[in-house]
Amino acid sequence: MLASLVIAVGLAAFGGMMTLLAPGIIGDIDMEAFIDQLPPGMVEAMDLEVMATIEGFIALELYQYVFLLGFGVYVAYSAAGTIAGDIENDRMDTLLAAPISRARILLEKFLALLVPILIVNAVVGVVVYASAAFVEEPIAAADLLAVHALSVPYLLFCGAFGMLASVVARRRLVAEGVAAGVIVAAFLVQVVTKGTDVDWLGTISPSQYYSPLEILTAGDYDLAGAGILLAATVVLLLASIAWFREVDVR
Repeated sequence: MLASLVIAVGLAAFGGMMTLLAPGIIGDIDMEAFIDQLPPGMVEAMDLEVMATIEGFIALELYQYVFLLGFGVYVAYSAAGTIAGDIENDRMDTLLAAPISRARILLEKFLALLVPILIVNAVVGVVVYASAAFVEEPIAAADLLAVHALSVPYLLFCGAFGMLASVVARRRLVAEGVAAGVIVAAFLVQVVTKGTDVDWLGTISPSQYYSPLEILTAGDYDLAGAGILLAATVVLLLASIAWFREVDVR
């Protein structure tokens, strides 16, 4: 709980600060001239053309990278340390001595991830909305709500992948490294291949199916993408349970 609150406060503080500064930055800098000086490939890959609006600015500065990538990596990393950590520290023997199934242990640890996911979403969303209203640059409440609501399937996918890494790797450090590294690598593949002949590689990245930028700047809610992420989460959890049932925890 404490870690969840710390992350929520940190992200909310950053989001609030960027929202308060956004009107001044956008007003003082000729964004079109600035973007014209950058390589076209970089502009397209990072969607920099939308930075002239407060929605685009906040989407890029907070949600597209800090929230989507940073918080997603944290969720995957946290999940990866659960089962592997208990096995490595010999706590799993004690848990399994009780009349409780391995599937239940894994699912309870996975569902515990909802605590930081929901707390961070609630705190960050409220602070960003209030900050935008304070500087008289209101962000559509429905779009902001969709950004946070649709982040849940994405973050659950990250958590489910972390759980799979946790039961496969068994050693906590390895599991955490694999979980965080794969989420980052998948995100970078999507960014680097965007607009190229191999942009189909981006389909392997969970961030392909959740775009805060599209939601805030175009009001485009990818409900199908959310469904894909939820389905993939179920598959990863089933695979994790099947593997965990066969693991020797001694």
